[in-house]
Amino acid sequence: MNFKIGIGYDVHRFADGLPLWIGGVRIAHERGCIAHSDGDVLIHAICDALLGAAALGDIGAHFPDTDPQWRGVSSALLLGRVAALLRAGGYSIGNIDSIVILERPKIAGYVPQMRAVLAQTMGIDEGCISVKATTTERLGFAGRGEGAAAQAAALIWAT
Repeated sequence: MNFKIGIGYDVHRFADGLPLWIGGVRIAHERGCIAHSDGDVLIHAICDALLGAAALGDIGAHFPDTDPQWRGVSSALLLGRVAALLRAGGYSIGNIDSIVILERPKIAGYVPQMRAVLAQTMGIDEGCISVKATTTERLGFAGRGEGAAAQAAALIWAT
């Protein structure tokens, strides 16, 4: 098999009164991510990891923030399109390993639902998706509660 690995990273600032979406799940919090889409840092990082593994550019190339059709769109829709693009290119998704970086809110209780949404969206087994969370021990922008970040690694192979 022709295995390929990609990595992705995303970051967004928080603002009061916006919904917070992480991993396709709405998280109870008074602040959300400022973004052209719904600002789901985890899904954006996963999209970039998948696109990078297939050498297909990045999320901004496929869904530019200058295009009004992507304004406010669910990032899960974008992830579904990325997964379909990979399938059309003859790739299968092996697994995703990811980490969400934010001081608060605590998201551990949401991880099972995130894994289920991500698996269904990509059409892969839930056991192939890892979602972890960490803080920065109050250091940097995430530690000060100014925003959230996510990193992801993806394994794909040509079918």
